[in-house]
Amino acid sequence: MLHRARRPDPAGPGRAQGLHHILAGEMTRIGVVRNPKSHGNRANPPGPPPEGVRLVEPFGRDALRTDLEEFARDGLDLLVIDGGDGTVRDVISLLPHTFGEDLPLLAVLPSGKTNVLAIDLGTPSDWRLEEALLAARRTEPRIKSRPPLRISWVDGHRPCLQGFFFGVGALVKATNLSQKVHKVGFFHNLAVGVTIATATLGALFGGTRDEWREGVPARLTFDGEAQPGEERFAIVATALKRLPFGLKPFGPPREGLKILDVDAPPRRLLKALPLVLSGKAEPQLEGLGYRRRDPNVVGLDGGAPFVLDGEVFEGGELTIGLGPALRFLVG
Repeated sequence: MLHRARRPDPAGPGRAQGLHHILAGEMTRIGVVRNPKSHGNRANPPGPPPEGVRLVEPFGRDALRTDLEEFARDGLDLLVIDGGDGTVRDVISLLPHTFGEDLPLLAVLPSGKTNVLAIDLGTPSDWRLEEALLAARRTEPRIKSRPPLRISWVDGHRPCLQGFFFGVGALVKATNLSQKVHKVGFFHNLAVGVTIATATLGALFGGTRDEWREGVPARLTFDGEAQPGEERFAIVATALKRLPFGLKPFGPPREGLKILDVDAPPRRLLKALPLVLSGKAEPQLEGLGYRRRDPNVVGLDGGAPFVLDGEVFEGGELTIGLGPALRFLVG
């Protein structure tokens, strides 16, 4: 069993004031959350962290919350996330509950199986901690802002989740498939491509009752307005601008919450899929049951499980919106 790994903070109790100290090179409040189980970290022990850097390797979400609470209590200028999309999701989901509104600058070291956020941000695929720290010391470091999706259960019995890529229906099935894809050695963009290709083949050549084509219960509202239909083949939502392979299922790259809503069973998928994935604004797509929308708030009910950044969660009556924008150091 893994345990949280801590190193003493060489900087001691003295704390610099605010983000401008990072920009001036005074790197005195830096925390690293490292996932030792991430694909790129398994064979690479971290070694002693640089001076002034506190590194933790929490085992489980409870331990992660404890570490983030301690970081927040001491104050951080820069929080480095060393892992894949799931690690990023777990960390940013806890930020509202630990840091509140006083959020640090973030940096992502893309060491996971898939790193869709890093692809969107343009973070180098081989970025390591030392390079991120050097980037933060630059006179004018490159910083990009992204608001995460915020998924909330209406009953309030579970804490909200934050992430960047949400799916229901076929996306949940494709996520379950992707675990097998990873086991045979496909990672990063290739894993995404193989998953999409396999899911597409299943949906194209199965019958109406085929497991890939049948719908899941999903009643939608966009900004309080009920949408027709109670079953969907797929619902996909994101706050990202750029996806792997240049795919554009939501249309042209743009800011904000974007959603693709597809009827079940999908109609004329062989013809529609290239149009959907290329981002083309074809009027015929609407008539075939492929709808792109840019709502501010989405209501989703029906109880179907959903996937958020690579992990499947229990469904329920949900609200999907955007959380406050997060700032990411990108080079």
